[in-house]
Amino acid sequence: MSDFQFLKDKSGKWLISAPKRSARPNEANGDEPFCPFCPKTVDKETELYRTGGSGLSWKILVVTNKYPFAPIHEIIIHSQDHHKNFDELPLDQTEAIINTYRKRYNLHKSKGQVYIFHNKGEKSGESLVHPHTQLAVIAKKVKLDIPEMDRKDNTGVFDAGFFDIFCPKTSRWPDEVWVAPKNGGTHFGDITDDEVHTFAKLIYRLVQIMDIRHGHEFSFNFYIYPGKDWYLRLIPREKILGAFELGTSVIINTQDPKETFRFIEEHFNNPIVERIQENRAEYYRKA
Repeated sequence: MSDFQFLKDKSGKWLISAPKRSARPNEANGDEPFCPFCPKTVDKETELYRTGGSGLSWKILVVTNKYPFAPIHEIIIHSQDHHKNFDELPLDQTEAIINTYRKRYNLHKSKGQVYIFHNKGEKSGESLVHPHTQLAVIAKKVKLDIPEMDRKDNTGVFDAGFFDIFCPKTSRWPDEVWVAPKNGGTHFGDITDDEVHTFAKLIYRLVQIMDIRHGHEFSFNFYIYPGKDWYLRLIPREKILGAFELGTSVIINTQDPKETFRFIEEHFNNPIVERIQENRAEYYRKA
């Protein structure tokens, strides 16, 4: 049997059968004695792309996913640091990550739907704690059930330069946040260098704000919409779905999106958050 198989049920919904993924390493279960994403242990034969040097010296590393669920399935390793993620890495590193997203998206966009997604924390579905993002290319015939953006569906809009930040009234998850470019009608691969810089700062800041909300190392997911009118959707994973929600796909959101938006507004330009960012940047400059 192949590593994966795309199947469609009677209602027309797609699923992926990928039993071999059950064998992938899981640090949370203690069945992975070493990190396969650290410089000394990463499998050099799986390398696809890098920035920042040769040999063991790299800034960003892209490797093939050994347990794929799509014909093209890549791992984008955020840095050599085993623990630090968007809220702790220096801003230029986050920019390098976003630039790598853009480069890999544009490389594969003619091959299918390029879905970029990030899992962080035990409740997110993360199996390896070394911060990384995944990119999967899904055939165009497979209908992905991803909500399209409705800019009118919001509790308020925070002006963030090239981007708007908002919380939809129809949010399905507590504290979910959307980030969308003001320049609508574009694909993610169209993002400019200036927009990359701003976008990196927004991810950096939003994760820090949610650190305040949910505690450091909180679990979250985000994904980048793969089609036209792209957006990033960040979802803290403090909620567990119940049987009603799993059976009906009708989600019960126990958090008022208006309150989430107020919290973001209150903390976005908070001097305390600014100092945290400045202190971390200074630490990395001295390291």
